[in-house]
Amino acid sequence: MNPWIHLDTAKIPGGGELRLMQRGQDYSIMSGSIELMNSRLYGSEVALANLAWAKVANRKAPRMLIGGLGMGFTLRAALAELPKDATIVVAELVAAVIDWARGPLAGLYAGALDDPRVKLVQGDVADRLCEGPPYDVILMDVDNGPDGLNRDANDSLYSVAGLALMRRAVKTGGVLAVWSAGPDQAFMGRMRRAGFAVEEKRVGASPSGKGPRHIIWVGVAR
Repeated sequence: MNPWIHLDTAKIPGGGELRLMQRGQDYSIMSGSIELMNSRLYGSEVALANLAWAKVANRKAPRMLIGGLGMGFTLRAALAELPKDATIVVAELVAAVIDWARGPLAGLYAGALDDPRVKLVQGDVADRLCEGPPYDVILMDVDNGPDGLNRDANDSLYSVAGLALMRRAVKTGGVLAVWSAGPDQAFMGRMRRAGFAVEEKRVGASPSGKGPRHIIWVGVAR
C-alpha cells in the first residue's frame, strides 16, 4: 500500500494545527494523530445537509449557514438540493483550508465554490451568527463535535449560551443540525434548553452507510 504523503500544515487560530495528507487519490485532514476527515468517508457530511434540509424543503429563497468547509461534501450536498434562489454562507476559520479547497482538493469540490448561491467567508462562524437576517438552516461541522479537539473557543460555541445564539440566528421552525464523531447526551440536553426540539441520528461515515457511525443532531427551532 502506498504511504501517506504530507502535503501541507495549517495553523489554527488560537492554537493547534491541521495536516493535509494524500495517498493516491485519497485525502485526509489530521489533527495530531486523529483523522478529522477522509475523502472516502463522507457519508455523514452528506447526511448533515440532507437531514436538515428535509425539514424545511418547501421554503422559498432559503438561507443556509454552514460552519466549517471541510472537504466540501456538505456544501455539495446542499447545492444539489437547494433551489436556485437559495443563499449558502460558508464560514471557515482556517485560511489554509480554503487554499486547499482551491488547490489540491479542487477535484473534490467539482466547482461548488464557484456556484453563485455560495458566499465563502474566512473567519469564525460565531461572527456570522450575529449577522441578519436569520437563517432557515444552520449546519455545524466545527472541530470534532461538542467534544472538540482543537479550540477552547468551540466549547463556548457548543455551550447553552452558544446554542442560544444559534437559536436567535435561525428562524422559528428552522433547523440547526450539528455533526459529531460520537454521542453526547449532555449536548442534546443543552440543545433542548436553548429552544430546539431535537432528534439524534446515527449515520454511517461511508457513502454506503457502512463503517464507523457518526452522530447528527437535528434540532427544529421552537
